[in-house]
Amino acid sequence: MEYEVGNIVKLKKKHPCGSFEWEILRTGADFRLKCTGCGHQVMVPRRLVEKNTRGICPSPKATGNGKIP
Repeated sequence: MEYEVGNIVKLKKKHPCGSFEWEILRTGADFRLKCTGCGHQVMVPRRLVEKNTRGICPSPKATGNGKIP
């Protein structure tokens, strides 16, 4: 799977606020993720993100469209 800044990832376990979706803010050996529900930011090792990801939704920036509906 390709992980890019701006993509939304759906993880297996939900955040205490109830959201399963996280926005990728930084990639590398560690990922910085922001909860789409409450805005909380965390640093997570790449291995855990790859293991716990259920799906990736590309952002409008990543698709090259550039238009937000």
